[in-house]
Amino acid sequence: MTGYQEVITDPSYRGQIVAMTYPQIGNYGVNLEDSESAAPHIRAFVIGELCEVPSNWRSTQPLSEYLAENKILGIEGIDTRALTKHLRSLGAMRACVTTELDAEAAVAAAKASPSMEGMDYVKEVSTPASYLWTEESREWTLPNVLAKKEGYHIELPPVRHRIVAYDFGLKYNILRRLRQAGFEVEVVNSRTTAAEVLAKNPDGLFLSNGPGDPAALGYIHEEIRTLIGKLPIFGICLGNQILAHAYGGKTFKLKFGHRGGNQPVKDLRTGKISITSQNHGFAVDPDSLPPEIEVTHINLNDKTVEGMRHREHPVFSVQYHPEAAPGPNDAAYFFAEFADLIDKTKTI
Repeated sequence: MTGYQEVITDPSYRGQIVAMTYPQIGNYGVNLEDSESAAPHIRAFVIGELCEVPSNWRSTQPLSEYLAENKILGIEGIDTRALTKHLRSLGAMRACVTTELDAEAAVAAAKASPSMEGMDYVKEVSTPASYLWTEESREWTLPNVLAKKEGYHIELPPVRHRIVAYDFGLKYNILRRLRQAGFEVEVVNSRTTAAEVLAKNPDGLFLSNGPGDPAALGYIHEEIRTLIGKLPIFGICLGNQILAHAYGGKTFKLKFGHRGGNQPVKDLRTGKISITSQNHGFAVDPDSLPPEIEVTHINLNDKTVEGMRHREHPVFSVQYHPEAAPGPNDAAYFFAEFADLIDKTKTI
């Protein structure tokens, strides 16, 4: 419903057509500071009504202009709520948005397009070269005259830990949140070997979100399996699913996936409910996990796995997005938990 710019630039949407359910999109325009990657990744954008005249002091251009510059096809005048109900009944399906084909040819093109199952989009979105994250990571705030706080950002804490982050389709706000939690982050390509990671002697390892079918990433499963028990590991979304395969488990395709910022998740250890931001079309099969893996979180709508931890090694993961962008911040505490886990591991 919200955060259209973050959605459009989220690498996890690679290969997908996105439909927004909120009736008007584009009302606050686009600004480069809110992008979640260097470029859009969606195949096409489906909305009810386009706002051609954005109104926001941070806006640098209208949404339509931004999509045109990046050669992303958009379509408006669609009853997106009816489309959402259709997808919820029949499941996510292949589709075609076109200005060239007639209806019959468009349906044929949609049927001929590749299925998400078995698809490795990670190789398309992962960084070609390693880099140290040094971009703006301060959290936005408002000036407070009474508290004598000036400016629009909260200052960053000193660096506590050095970590390596695998880029499977990494969102910028994850990197911002990690820096806000005191991490110095080196981002590496998805084909980086376990030996190359260990040679960097990091304090911990982060496994990012990303697109496609987690079962198609056998070359990644092997490297992560080697790293379990060698250093603390935290995974988000695809990172959670990759860990499941590294443990020896399996994943399966959901009927219509979990999308948006209103997904209820229960922490089985505390009973606490969080409203979370999610974007995934696959889930972990809990019956396939070995005894040393504990399911820590479940989705209250369909009871699917939303979090796991290793009972013996400092490894944990969640299926949803603690960094949100867009979405609620209920789960932002996981970044601090990762820092604390590294501290505890160092003292053992």
